Amino acid sequence: MSDHRRPPGHGRDADLQLHSTASDGSDTPSEVVRRAHAMGFATIALTDHDTLDGVDEADAAALAVGIELIPACEISTLDENERQVDILAYGVSRDDTAFRHALRSLRDGRFARAWGMVQKLNEFGYQVAFDRVVEIAGGPENIGRPHVARAMVEAGIVPDVKSAFTPDLILDGGRCYVQRVKISPVEAVQRIHDAGGVAVAAHPARTGLTDDELLALAGHGLDGIEVYYPQHDETTTARFHSLATRLSLLITGGSDDHGDVNEGRLMGRVRLAYEHVEALRRAIAARHVAVAR
Repeated sequence: MSDHRRPPGHGRDADLQLHSTASDGSDTPSEVVRRAHAMGFATIALTDHDTLDGVDEADAAALAVGIELIPACEISTLDENERQVDILAYGVSRDDTAFRHALRSLRDGRFARAWGMVQKLNEFGYQVAFDRVVEIAGGPENIGRPHVARAMVEAGIVPDVKSAFTPDLILDGGRCYVQRVKISPVEAVQRIHDAGGVAVAAHPARTGLTDDELLALAGHGLDGIEVYYPQHDETTTARFHSLATRLSLLITGGSDDHGDVNEGRLMGRVRLAYEHVEALRRAIAARHVAVAR
């Protein structure tokens, strides 16, 4: 791993983007915590998609093994070009009713969207059972397009998950595609702030965010950039590090580990120096004070 992916630290490393069965990961929240502990991490954040449901379990497991846990989630947003821009929410209040309602709306929208895609597939002669999609997702709470794709593989419609994402099937804009409930990146930043949290742009290179777009988001209150990420090479990492420093934004990093799902186990690919955790903690504390006023 390049030096750009692992800032100099003092043995107190962090991974601030991890996923569990509370959304689309393969390991339970407590299993994620135990894996991180076994790998020597001092701090982690559980950042399941559009939900805080796994945080309480992870918090109890973290207390048991002596790991610091930052309550968090990853909000799936769409910009004006219908591009997905993920925003990480750190330190949000787990008891904030409005924030939880917003997350619930996004999850309910995903359920309706998946159902709609299955109906379209059936209309075009592709026999996919929605009950099976729900089973693959582990329940209706966090169902998503990848679960539809996996059901398509099981049904013999496509040879692999990637092949489901074509214009004839469930690719964005495809004939069996259904638009999801939309929240903009700017709205997500505001909702995170209202809930006492800190907003960070997740994996900006994968999202395709330009420096100007990040600058614009910073103008709307974005607090940080996920600089350290497995898919960021040295040049990309240096670019985002420089931009975050120039804009006085927080620097974070995470592996985006989903367990055995997608790209496999990524935990350990990013080890964020604790100085960045301390800066994040200070920003969260300041946000809590601002909300309390």
